[in-house]
Amino acid sequence: MTAPDAGRGIGTGITGTSGSSRGSFRILHVSTGNVCRSPITERLTRHALADRLGDPLWGGLIVESAGTWGHEGAPMEANAETVLADFGADASGFVGRELLDDHVIRADLVLTATRDHRAQVISMGHSAGLRTFTLKEFTRLVRAIDPATLPPLSDGVVERARALVRAAAALRGWLLAPTAEADEVYDPYGAPLPFFRSIGDEINEALDPVVTALTGVPART
Repeated sequence: MTAPDAGRGIGTGITGTSGSSRGSFRILHVSTGNVCRSPITERLTRHALADRLGDPLWGGLIVESAGTWGHEGAPMEANAETVLADFGADASGFVGRELLDDHVIRADLVLTATRDHRAQVISMGHSAGLRTFTLKEFTRLVRAIDPATLPPLSDGVVERARALVRAAAALRGWLLAPTAEADEVYDPYGAPLPFFRSIGDEINEALDPVVTALTGVPART
């Protein structure tokens, strides 16, 4: 068994040059600078997956992030670290990245903070349209999917995750956002800690049904 990507991923699996191998599923979170929203989302996703599936996490899921104007090599914002600490999530070892073609090529699911980020990812090509959503858009679609139509966890988390993305893509044209702003997670960069915390709550709330659908395991109460 190979180790996870150092400081980035969670789980195991070998990836190729055109999407992940059959044994892994790569989730890429995208925002602007990769120092606030996408690090929070990345680390909250990893924390939630570990909570549902065990720690160290098994199953081939890899979770990472990047920014469309990413601060390459930068640490996450201090307020973002505080938000993660509020949730008991690990902020250590994070290093900011600029979004590259290879990140999109290798991703099985891209979840962006805003519609503009989604458009930028799709404009990079690599057949990204069917696997790129805003986080809140994906949450809305996932809520409409009957879990009974997804492969059971006994078939593996990777197969379940791939089926979830296909089902969400098929629903996209039928379940539109109630408002243009409904699919946005606003940028807290430079804002005081209370606003960061409100964004963290927003992200965590959006992630919960996604992680439940991915794993088939509800959050602990």
